[in-house]
Amino acid sequence: MTSPAGVRPGFAPATDGADPLLSLHRFHRALADVTRLRILRRLATGPATVTELIAHVDRSQPLVSWHVRRLRIAGVVATRRAGRETVCSIRPEVFAEMADRERTILGLADGGAR
Repeated sequence: MTSPAGVRPGFAPATDGADPLLSLHRFHRALADVTRLRILRRLATGPATVTELIAHVDRSQPLVSWHVRRLRIAGVVATRRAGRETVCSIRPEVFAEMADRERTILGLADGGAR
């Protein structure tokens, strides 16, 4: 069964699981959606409320909140409450951390010279 956004349930944080390839898969799966990429591109310019993200990606509130949750679970986005609003911000350090982990897991940490 899939969600309205086409992702199967059972989404888990990118750092969970004993298999390091599975953690890479989960991280990349979180980024494998155009709406989520649009949200990240907007957040790269600074924090935004869910309401602002709704206007930016032209999607419904439940769907945008669902996508933000997927990004938050993957560790790519941080959220905080400000009154009735949820403010989202990107965690840019996660991309460098995952790139380093990916190189190590895939055996490219030595520069990939083979």
